[in-house]
Amino acid sequence: MSGPKKSRPSSGRATVKTISESAGVAASTVSRALRGDPRISQETRERIAKIAHSAGYTPNALAAGLVTRRSGVIGLVVGRLENPFYAELIERLHEVLAARGKRAMVLHVGGTALDEETMRAVLKYQMDGCVIAAAPLDSTAAAICDQAGLPMVMINRVARVHSSAVSCDNQAGGRRLGELLIGGGHRRIAFVAGRADTSTSEQRMRGLGEALATAGLSRFAMVRGSYSYDSGFSAARNLVSGTIRPDAIFAANDIMACGVIDALRTLEIAVPDEISVVGFDDIRPARWASYRLTTIAQPMERMVDRALDLLDQRLGDPSLPGEDVQIPGALKIRDSARLPSGMARDAGEEMPATAIVPAD
Repeated sequence: MSGPKKSRPSSGRATVKTISESAGVAASTVSRALRGDPRISQETRERIAKIAHSAGYTPNALAAGLVTRRSGVIGLVVGRLENPFYAELIERLHEVLAARGKRAMVLHVGGTALDEETMRAVLKYQMDGCVIAAAPLDSTAAAICDQAGLPMVMINRVARVHSSAVSCDNQAGGRRLGELLIGGGHRRIAFVAGRADTSTSEQRMRGLGEALATAGLSRFAMVRGSYSYDSGFSAARNLVSGTIRPDAIFAANDIMACGVIDALRTLEIAVPDEISVVGFDDIRPARWASYRLTTIAQPMERMVDRALDLLDQRLGDPSLPGEDVQIPGALKIRDSARLPSGMARDAGEEMPATAIVPAD
């Protein structure tokens, strides 16, 4: 007579139940062993771990989340992506979240604001928190997140009610670029702004205005773009169509600045000999030989790390107040702008120290 038949895992996906059958122990023992519970002997933990590995077992994150009330998933809410800066930002967020043992779920809301309806849909995914980039946020959506206990941090945006934000010090960067252009002898400085529904462009323009006022100058002209290459191209053609041209163009972001440079080239206007061009962000194309753009580099790594630190802190204590963190950028001097006497190209310069103010 043959002995008792040993239980074997089924041919399907390995589960706690199939592992318990194979190991001859209760399912609860398997769960505890796989969590490293010291109440289960080391010998049993090792035996169960070996069986689980052989069976190709992977834990069910959703089921674990029911116990821990944490899914390990962070939502990355993005809007328009004309600016390559955001593709680089999302890439960096993915990398850092993975290093912290978390996963990202990208939610694209297009050109619309993150409103009440969208936010209620987001909450259905049971994410631990949200990082909002390149998407406007209305106050109702922010209040819904607050009521639901969902921590939220905005990046490259100004803080709204019930949220924290991390950004480059845009105003200081705009002021530094203005000082650079004025020091290089420019007196007719035009600005290509971004969309009116974003704050970063206005802050950069305000910084330029401060530099101009200090020098007793005023802005030569302002044309509004949409943070896209095409809008920068069109803006440049508009700015040079008059009898008197600007001698410098400050674009609110790098991709518009690239469009400005190419438009000037099609009109056979030399950059920087006739018109200097500067941007903001330090995207990859800004470093290409075809542009060699003078710009402010956003401190992306520090911004991502700080944003995720704020999110982690609020996961631990949802009652923490919002913070508005501004991190200094770095001036990158290349070939697209005439420089003050004695200033070298290929130089970098840090902006002032980090500023932290309470969120509204």
